[in-house]
This record gives sequence, structure tokens and C-alpha cells, in this order.
Amino acid sequence: MNLFHIFVRQRSLLVLPAFVAVSLFLFSVSGAVSAQELKLDPKKVTGPDACGECHKNTITAWKSSKHSTTFKKLPRSKDAKKIAKAMGLRRIKAASDCLSCHFTSGIPKKKVKPIAGITCESCHGAGADYIKTHSDYGGKGVTKENETPEHKKERYAKSVAAGLIRPSKLYEVANNCYGCHTVPNEKLVNVGGHAAGSAFELVSWSQGEVRHNVWYSKSNDEASAARKRMMYIVGKSLDLEHALRGVGKATAKAAYADSMEKRANGARSALEKVAESVKAPELAAIIAAAKGAKLKLNNAAELNAAAGKVGEAARKFADNYDGGDFGSIDSLIPGSDKFKGKVK
Repeated sequence: MNLFHIFVRQRSLLVLPAFVAVSLFLFSVSGAVSAQELKLDPKKVTGPDACGECHKNTITAWKSSKHSTTFKKLPRSKDAKKIAKAMGLRRIKAASDCLSCHFTSGIPKKKVKPIAGITCESCHGAGADYIKTHSDYGGKGVTKENETPEHKKERYAKSVAAGLIRPSKLYEVANNCYGCHTVPNEKLVNVGGHAAGSAFELVSWSQGEVRHNVWYSKSNDEASAARKRMMYIVGKSLDLEHALRGVGKATAKAAYADSMEKRANGARSALEKVAESVKAPELAAIIAAAKGAKLKLNNAAELNAAAGKVGEAARKFADNYDGGDFGSIDSLIPGSDKFKGKVK
């Protein structure tokens, strides 16, 4: 289970079934917080150290990344404290609005609590049901190097069926990124003063410090040109999908609604530029769905339906192409000078 493999150029990319959401858990000040709100079922979270038993280089890179250091730094942040106060929260680590994106919750000592920042399982799924299967190469004494192809295929299939998120489905992987980076919470923005999402773009944000391609490449190589083309198009599609849902959630003409509308228009414009040279029916369907929905308040049904069509077409696009024939859009893709952070 390689950490954050959304960024890997390896073709065996990750399946991301929806994060497991099962029972309710009590969580101090905030009251009842469901596993769905936390995005991972704490009962099934094993923690990054469990992954690190095999993925030592990956964990080493992760520990110095913002995804890891946010665990200690965020609660000390003046801006975070200001937002928490505006939201009526006493502790950042005891509030679901913060927990769902900034932390990974588990159950150490029989009590649900944040155990780390954004971890392996934030992207790869809670590991309790698959970690033993995933790390078994075929019995005692068998290693990754001498595992048979047949066993490897079976191991991956069983692991995915048990909830493992592998990098074979780019849409499903990247969907996790946009689920947080678009900040799908109107109150958090309009009342709390939280930014209405980051300026997240999949290529530039995945090729910096969060690349973590050390399982397949000791030098943590950058994604291939073909892979970056797919990242760019699928990323813009997800940006559009989440922005449409965001406008649908908006109840007031304020910062959140304005930001989501701007985000939707920007993503659609970027995809229209791509479509000038990339002639794919899935891409045409995405743009048509977006154009067919009015970006206005009290239009949730239409906007959610459009977002659903965008998501369906984007998923098909991610599955049907590899980016090899899309060299015409290379000028649109951010270069290394735009990558976020330093590669570890």
C-alpha cells in the first residue's frame, strides 16, 4: 500500500471505493460524530505505523510532509484558532468540521480520537480489513521480489474487495483530494472565515512534496507526461463536479456561493480549452452537463444532477484513456516551477 499513489506514474493505479462509513461514535465537545463525517471508520483505522512496516521510505517522506505535520501545527495556528472560535469550538481536535479533512481518527485505548494528520489510510482506505492480505506475498519466506504473478493478481483483487484503495482508478483517487480541498461546508466559510477551498490543481499539488513515488522509484520520480495529462483533465473535471455540488449547497449569496460559482466557471472554461484538441465523448458530456445547469441559489436538484453526470463521465474518461495521445494540451499543464512543496 503505497502512500498517496495518486501521484504515481505506475500504471497499476488505485481503486478508491467510497470511504467506509458505518456506525456512530461519541466525540467530546462536538457530540455525536459519525464515521461518514470522519470519512474513515475509526474502528478500521490501523494507523500509519502499520503501513510503514513495509513502506518505510514512503513513511519517511510522509512524516516531513504537511499532510503529517498538520497534526501538531494546525491546533497551534492562530488562523485555525480564530476559525474555531467563530464556529463555537473549544478544541480543533474535538470538532468534526476539522476532523474530517485535517486528521485521521482511530480508537487507541478504546476511545475515538485523532491519531495523526492526513495519513496513508486517508487515501488508501482504512486498513483493518485488508492489511494482512495486502502484505502476504504467498506464505512464509515469500517476498515481494519472488511473489508469483498469479498470487499478486489474487492478492490485489482480494485486498481491493476488502477496501484497499489502489492507484488504478485515477478519478476515485483524486476525488478524495477535491473532497477536502474544495471545503464543502458553507457555514465553515461564511461564519468561520475558513477559505472557500484552496487553489488546488491536481498536477501541481501532486508533483511536489506529496508525490511519494518511492515504492516504484527510489528517486521518487515525477509522473510521466501522459499521466500528467490525465491528472490535469480528470482534476479539472472533479473541480467542476465538486464546485457544482458546492453551489447546490449554498443558501446565501456570500463568500461560499461566490467561490463555488467562480470555481465551477473556471473549471468548465479549462475543460473547454482542453476539448478544442481532445475529442472525447466523455469530455463533451462533462461540458454539456455543466452548461445545462444554472449556477444559482436554491437549485440543488439540478446542480447535483449535473454534478452526477460530470462525475460519471469523468470516471469513464479516466478508465478509457491513458493520456498518450493528448500531447496537444501539454502547454496547459503546470510545469515544475508550479509544483507545490519540495519532493522528499
